[in-house]
Amino acid sequence: MLDSIDWEILRLLQDNARITNIELSKAIGLSPSPSLARVKALEQSGYISRYVSLVDSLKVGLKVSVFINVALERQVESALERFEESIQSRPEVMECYLMTGESDYLLRVVVADIQALQDFILNFLSKIPGVGNIKSSFALKQVKYKTALPLPGKHHS
Repeated sequence: MLDSIDWEILRLLQDNARITNIELSKAIGLSPSPSLARVKALEQSGYISRYVSLVDSLKVGLKVSVFINVALERQVESALERFEESIQSRPEVMECYLMTGESDYLLRVVVADIQALQDFILNFLSKIPGVGNIKSSFALKQVKYKTALPLPGKHHS
């Protein structure tokens, strides 16, 4: 079970994964050694799965964000597995969810332009065996994007 200090460590690391152990220890009110031990314990127990840098997609030329609904011809386990395995290798697929409702999968895809999207859909997605229907929706504007989970405890404004 996590205590209030563990939750605060997770909150602080979500906001800034590069925070130094000294800064972290001051923020949570512990000395550096137990602070570091708690972070290591959170990592080892899987609460912290990895550390990443968030890159600005527009600055690196990935200007088109698309949500794609994919319906399979049949929802048999082999078709689901084949689709999921195929999607894993594609770097432009940022997220993929097995869904309830009309479509089987929802993908969030980021590409440089419409031509790259066309290539992705026509030369990859539509060629996965068992794919029946593909519907795309373009994101016009990103209104909210966050990576920090809403953890219990203090809430920031």
